[in-house]
Amino acid sequence: MREVASKQQLQLSFLRWAMVTVPAVVLLGFGAARLAPSGAENLWYAAIIKPAVTPPDWAFPVAWTGIYILLGLSLAMIIHARGSRLRGLAITLFVVQLVVNLTWSPIFFGMHEVTLALGIVGAMFVLTGVMALVFARIRTVAALMLVPYLAWLLFAGYLNYQIMVLNPGAETLAPSSSSSQIIKL
Repeated sequence: MREVASKQQLQLSFLRWAMVTVPAVVLLGFGAARLAPSGAENLWYAAIIKPAVTPPDWAFPVAWTGIYILLGLSLAMIIHARGSRLRGLAITLFVVQLVVNLTWSPIFFGMHEVTLALGIVGAMFVLTGVMALVFARIRTVAALMLVPYLAWLLFAGYLNYQIMVLNPGAETLAPSSSSSQIIKL
């Protein structure tokens, strides 16, 4: 016997998934960002030359919070699309792009590997673009929720590239974040 769920039951099912995926993505994102100090807390980042269009430090957590919320909602929509043949591929692409995403902050702020970080941004953009195409074949709205992320990745790639150009040898400009950044008096 085949049962059909009501519209309300389907909405509640999506909300249950969203209550898991949104906090999980946000917590993973901010957890990765805390592996190495960023912004003004990072002596290396404070010492490097940044492009004139670099947003203030407070803008980054605001932007990433919004992006991670949209990513979590988008994932919940895909998980909720039980009948789709592409669902498994879409979830796999999401996980792979998220893992790549989570490596950027420790590579850039912790290891000071500006060139490698730029490659990671490029990989994130390509993976997210492919993911958006697959998501669009399952749920158009889920794919549209990725547009701000793609736009932010373009901007982040530009900032990363400009930092690379403005700071040749950036990894040697300040002590590694793994060394003590405590100033002895």
